[in-house]
This record gives sequence, structure tokens and C-alpha cells, in this order.
Amino acid sequence: MREATTRDRVSSLLTASGRSDVPPFMVMDVMAAAARIEAAGGHVIHMEVGQPAASAPKPAIAAAQAALLDGRIDYTSALGIPSLRARIARHYRDTYGCAVDAERIIVTTGSSGGFILAFLAMFEPGDRVAVTVPGYPPYRHILTALGCEPVLIETSGDTRHALTGEALLEAHRKAPLKGVLVGSPANPTGTMMSREALSSLMAAADSAGIRFISDEIYHGLDYAFPAVTAAELSPNALVINSFSKYFCMTGWRVGWMVVPEMLVRPIERLQQNLSISVPTLSQIAAEAAFEGREEMEAIKRGYQENRRILIEGLPKAGLTKFLPADGAFYLYADVSDFTSDSFAFASEMLEKAHVAATPGVDFDPIHGRAFIRFSYARSAADMQEAVARIAHWLK
Repeated sequence: MREATTRDRVSSLLTASGRSDVPPFMVMDVMAAAARIEAAGGHVIHMEVGQPAASAPKPAIAAAQAALLDGRIDYTSALGIPSLRARIARHYRDTYGCAVDAERIIVTTGSSGGFILAFLAMFEPGDRVAVTVPGYPPYRHILTALGCEPVLIETSGDTRHALTGEALLEAHRKAPLKGVLVGSPANPTGTMMSREALSSLMAAADSAGIRFISDEIYHGLDYAFPAVTAAELSPNALVINSFSKYFCMTGWRVGWMVVPEMLVRPIERLQQNLSISVPTLSQIAAEAAFEGREEMEAIKRGYQENRRILIEGLPKAGLTKFLPADGAFYLYADVSDFTSDSFAFASEMLEKAHVAATPGVDFDPIHGRAFIRFSYARSAADMQEAVARIAHWLK
């Protein structure tokens, strides 16, 4: 009896916290299922994860190799290597014609680290933060884990699946919002906000005292029109970006934030305590990555070709409805003609066609059962083969 009591006591000590009870990031589960098929000898076409097939820019790899040969990889400042922060500031001047003080730039462990730091610095437990659906799942899940309340605002085709100032203020009137987070180009839709739309939304947020976070991780991967940075429109916006997508450096785990001046020191204190600093080798490679723009532009042209293959090929395969793919490398397809359960649809497509894609319920708990997200970040040959397999499977 005493042993049973001891076991119960130990078991209670090992119970996971309530804040850890967040939904899984479903795309990772799809990846695991695809890996099991490959382990059994199957050939899967990977369209589930937003990961470029290309490697990091050659200058980035060369810089990392040189740093390793030098032998010492030490801690850096919690804010990041000064020369990298200055190079990012130059990127804003060169790309957007926008003057950003390097002191406002903070290097992060990918965009994911940026979200955690931003949410901790800007919000208190219980604060309500608006996010759009469909949208990137970890927005909601990280906010929940930190004790905040994600407020889901639906978007529609009428606004090209972009959040409007009117919709934001309507949600704010129902119950006050402390913040709002938007992405352009967006994941999973690939849609983008024009300068006018973004300016209008930011003005509405500012008028209501709602703090504004702009996820710009897919900047550079814009096809319909040039992406606009929130850093150009307001010094009070907090911008999050990363080297993962345009620069093909997912596993290097290095990103950055442009933050309002008054948040630099609070975020620095958080970074000091949470991670000390971002991995030095990744920072060295990231600074050199800017010298690989020509290489990255060639990869971007490949994405544009993949986009064309899917936009022309999927309707012939039977998937005729999808959202505008202005940027990023995603196509968000309506599969409601075939199923009312996108998870089951994705599972069967993986099992029978060996094409891995992500069910829309990962991105939209309201209407996601009608959608599938396809990533077109791999080769043109893969895209052509995927269309052929899907067409054969849906016959």
C-alpha cells in the first residue's frame, strides 16, 4: 500500500502542466507518417512542410566553414553580433528604402524565438491577441502556452483573406484586444497585403491602442507585387523575420526582429535569461547570406515555375478552387468537393498517392476541414509528378 502511495505521489510530480496542453503542430505529424512510408521503401513527394529544397547560400556556408576552422565559437551579445545587426539594417535601406536603426534590431533563434520574445515583452497573461484564420498554428499555440488568449478572426475571399481594420475593430468592440499579429505573404494562403491595406489595418490598430506585430518571414518571396514592411509604416510596429525561407536556412535557426525602441532592453533581458545568445555559427553564416542574393533570386524563379505548374495542373487533376498565391511557396486548396475531413483526405493522399500535404485543420479550426495546404518549395519535377499522382488518385 505504501509503495502504491509513493508511486501515485511520484506520478503526480511528473504530470505535465496545463500550459503545455496545446495542439500538435500537425505538419510535423504528417512528416513523421511520410518518413515511415519512406523507411518501408516508398517514394514520397514532400509538399507538407515549408522547407526549401535548396541549401543555404554558398557565401553563408563558406563563412561557417571558415569560422569552424578558426576554432572558437563563443557566446555573442544577447542582441546579436553587431555587424549582423548592422547588415540587417542595411538590408532595410537597400530593399525597402527604409531607415532602421541597427540598435532596434535583435537577432533571434529563428522566427519562433522571435514570437516567444515578442509575446513575453508585449503581453501579460490573460491578454487577448488577434490572429487570423486560416493562419500559422504556432501563433495560437505559443500565445496559449504563455497564458494569453488568441482571438481568431475569420478572413474571406472578399478581402483576399487579409485582415481589415473594420474586422479588427469589430473584434475589439466585443472584448478589448491588447495586440494583433498578421503575416504577409501569409501562411498557409500565400496571399499578400497591399501597402494601402496594411497601412489601413495599422492605423486602425493604432487608433484603438492595439499593439501590432508583423510576421514578414516570407518577404522576398513575392510574385504579385513587392512586399511592404511594417517597419516602414510605423516605429511602433514589431517586425519578425527570418533567414529560414528566402535564404533557405531553416535548420540554422536564425532570425531577427525590428522592435520599438522602448522594447529593446526588455527583450534583451529576456534573451539573456532564456538563451544567452543565438548560436554564433548561425549568425556568422546569416551575415554572409546577404551576399548570396543572386543565388536566392534564381531559387525564387524556381518557386514561380512550381507555382505555375500547380495553378495550371491541379485544376486538371480535379482541384479547381484555391486561394490567391501572391507570395511565399504555398497553395491553399479547397477540397470540399471530395471530403468534409481534410485530415482524412491528407492521410489517404499520403497513403495511396505518396504525396504529403498538410490538412487545413492545422491552420483553421473553423473551416479548415475543407482545405489542404501544398508547399511548392521543392523541384519542378516533384511538382509535375505530384500533379500526376493526385490526378490518378482522384480518378
